[in-house]
Amino acid sequence: MTSSGCDLAVAAEHVVDRLDALAAIGADPAGGVTRLAYSPEDVHARETVARWMAEAGLQVWIDQATNLFGRLPGSDPGAGALLSGSHLDSVTRAGALDGPAGVVAALAVAQALCASGTTLRHDLVVVAFSNEEGTRGTPGMVGSKAMAGLLTPEDLARPGDGAVTLAERIRSAGGDPQRIADARWSPDRIAGFIELHIEQGPVLHSEGARIGVVTEVTGQLSVAVTITGEANHAGSTPMNHRRDAAVAAARVVLAVERLATDGHVRVATTGVLGLRTGARNVVAGEALLGVDIRDGRAERIADAYARLDREVTDIARRTRTLITLTPGTCQSPVATDRRLTEHIIDAADELEVPWLELPSGAGHDAQVMSAIAPMAMVFVPSVGGVSHSPDEATDPSDLVLGANVLLRALVAADAQLP
Repeated sequence: MTSSGCDLAVAAEHVVDRLDALAAIGADPAGGVTRLAYSPEDVHARETVARWMAEAGLQVWIDQATNLFGRLPGSDPGAGALLSGSHLDSVTRAGALDGPAGVVAALAVAQALCASGTTLRHDLVVVAFSNEEGTRGTPGMVGSKAMAGLLTPEDLARPGDGAVTLAERIRSAGGDPQRIADARWSPDRIAGFIELHIEQGPVLHSEGARIGVVTEVTGQLSVAVTITGEANHAGSTPMNHRRDAAVAAARVVLAVERLATDGHVRVATTGVLGLRTGARNVVAGEALLGVDIRDGRAERIADAYARLDREVTDIARRTRTLITLTPGTCQSPVATDRRLTEHIIDAADELEVPWLELPSGAGHDAQVMSAIAPMAMVFVPSVGGVSHSPDEATDPSDLVLGANVLLRALVAADAQLP
């Protein structure tokens, strides 16, 4: 039977205790969690969640891209599945909630349905995507891209840190890159996807809202910048004879900042900055920068890249250096599905909690899944807006509330989606 969801609730321990257990996997002695994609810690976390899924009575499997799934069968085998989940991997010294909160919330929803004897019409599939973060020189959102059929042979063959290819990383974690096409889901297999995630920003916490209803997921362009000057002695090289890569790099950093401060895009960041020589008494001969440009409109991102290209051409002329821009990963901005977001709003209203519509400033697997399914996202507040940090935190009551909103939204979507 299909329930209205009004009498259903997740078990708080299925959210809070499990997040604590996952936080211990890859706990960094310096603080936070380091659980890089495809690492032994990442595999351990996947195996732990797989065990919880099996204990909950779900049908469990891992695909060729090392995505983890747990299925709660519905009453109509011909209907597409409702999917919910997030990722388990992290950046270095991350918080414990970015990604895992969505996985354990989805699993708690499945267990609440089982405990109440509620059978949805659609299958409910809990998913833990592989490699959302894109660490160690790999592209991000690998698991969701494999599901959407967007992972390319070039992605698999491109060497990352230590000259290790993505294919090798996947193989080391139990996947099969040669059969990666088998991980693809056709659109007719999915009725909808809802991801719960911490906000990773300050809006909900500062506004006193307990639930965020995401309107769109930002677009993102990564750019590698290589600056080639001429290494030389810092004491004997006159200033007007220098081709200083460090000076050029400083000017590029400011040009990137101006893309946002002048209003061309929402945010622009230089997150990587390094000098090849790196000695105090040497004029730098080479600099490497990593740039991140984000906005809710694809044309604004493209215009910002063109503007940056013009600025670095001028910087190269003035500093007598060679500057090369290499576009990298590009995620298009996507709007959430209005039918699914209305179910999230209705759920928050039923629970009588303050909610707020807002865009997602971070990228998520949800935006990739939008290529093959209607998609929506539920946010819960990040205390102080902190994320990708050991100080990342969300009040446990908000984590449980978010899971209950997710539960009600999925039940409502089950009744409305074809």
